[in-house]
Amino acid sequence: MTAAATDPRTGTDEPSSRGALSQLILDANDRGLSYAKMSERAVDPDSGTRLSKPYLQRLVDNPPTKSPNPKQLKALAIALRVSERRVKAAAAAQWLEYEATELAGYNDEVRIIVGHLAGMPESELRRWRAMIEADERARRENG
Repeated sequence: MTAAATDPRTGTDEPSSRGALSQLILDANDRGLSYAKMSERAVDPDSGTRLSKPYLQRLVDNPPTKSPNPKQLKALAIALRVSERRVKAAAAAQWLEYEATELAGYNDEVRIIVGHLAGMPESELRRWRAMIEADERARRENG
């Protein structure tokens, strides 16, 4: 869970009304990464998709009603030098009002397992929990 950021442009404690992806780009700009430099870097090597300086500025100042496509998000991740997962989570928050919860410190196998468990009914979750706890007890007892 995250809290809304203070809007650095107004200097108040009011939360920023910017979307998460717009804020991610603005934060990089505020740290000294110019829109021109972002645009130079914003190239998806697989598709050749490029993001222009005006498009990047528009994502911050007047975001479109539709999220950037996956190739554009990949190019943006490269430009900002952050994970594609982080950029996609920010886009999901901004355009879909979906907040992703990151399982920091775990590999993709654990994330996949948790994702499957999250969609199960309570009775199934109890069964899986019992199996996992039984396995843990057996490991401890057998040293």
